[in-house]
Amino acid sequence: MIIGITGKTNVGKSSFFKAATMIDVEIGDRRFVTINPNIGIGYVIVDCVCKEFGVKCKGQNSVCKNGKRYIPVKLIDVAGLIPGAHEGRGLGNKFLDDIRQASVFIQIVDCSGLTDAEGKPTQNYDPGFDIEFVQNEIDLWFADIIKRAMGKMGNVQSKADIVQTLAEQLSGLEINKKDIEAALEKAPLSDTERFAKIVRKISKPMLVAANKIDLAPSQKNFETMKEKFKDTIIVPTSADYEIALKKAAEAGMIEYLPGNDFQIVDRTKIRGLQLAALEKIKSVIAKYGSTGVQLCLSKAVFDLLGCIVVYPVEDENKLSDKKGNVLPHAYIVPKGTTALELAFKIHTDIGNKFVSAIDARTKRRLGKDYELKNNDVITIMTTK
Repeated sequence: MIIGITGKTNVGKSSFFKAATMIDVEIGDRRFVTINPNIGIGYVIVDCVCKEFGVKCKGQNSVCKNGKRYIPVKLIDVAGLIPGAHEGRGLGNKFLDDIRQASVFIQIVDCSGLTDAEGKPTQNYDPGFDIEFVQNEIDLWFADIIKRAMGKMGNVQSKADIVQTLAEQLSGLEINKKDIEAALEKAPLSDTERFAKIVRKISKPMLVAANKIDLAPSQKNFETMKEKFKDTIIVPTSADYEIALKKAAEAGMIEYLPGNDFQIVDRTKIRGLQLAALEKIKSVIAKYGSTGVQLCLSKAVFDLLGCIVVYPVEDENKLSDKKGNVLPHAYIVPKGTTALELAFKIHTDIGNKFVSAIDARTKRRLGKDYELKNNDVITIMTTK
């Protein structure tokens, strides 16, 4: 799974990426700071099932801290867009090629309205325009690719053949037959731009991070955007504040679980200006619940993609692998994933040798078509 960090240039995309991954990247108040994509690992945080079972985890592919499971997801932060990017303006073509494999987009918007459509400093700019033009650029890019694909379809006539051929042509965009079939139910292929917009929304949904919510003009703009884009998830966000909190936690000044409030643990390490800054951050968290960065990741994975978390184990009684690691793995999978599909996700050989699965809670035997539920803990049984 890859989360694509999108948006126009100079809105805080690299700051958001750093806040989510704590990887040092170049951050600057100028256009096109990011040219080559930044790739890193962020984490979605969920309540681990260890509390329910009364066991202590020893995670291998993910970490459990105080009953919270940190599950890694890949993030890619790419060059910013400007209007006309799908035609090659700015760094548009490079940006669009870099995000082909993303499963979901987080669009970073400068909620303060202090940068124009091309990322230049301004005043009283409507950030709602950015939501429209960035999504439109991506949709038009999809349309161009679909038009080229249609040109290679020859005399294909039946719907099944159209879907199969189009899926083959669009495989580089990580678009499958199910996505195409769903889009064709809503728009004919002949209406290419409308079809492209629909298939993009289905295959690569997008939420908006209303960044720089800590700045004075942002509140009014945020309320306006929520009213105008009622069908879009818009999360008030301050990437700069998230970076500050994580650095303060690393320095031992505060206790901080990303996505939550924080507590000062050692005031002797905090100077006057630092304390004032933390108090300002606390006021924003009190108003919005968090800095928004962690919430964006969670909503992208669980709300937009509809994923769940499952815990495969080798011993359903000890909840461990062969080495005794308790609840060693937590996997993020799409809702509707079957026991057999999970087996293949773990390893091809396990999928090929699949016999059945066992529910660790009920000890009930499950067939290959069993649809996994959130927080399932299961053992995959295979042939020798």
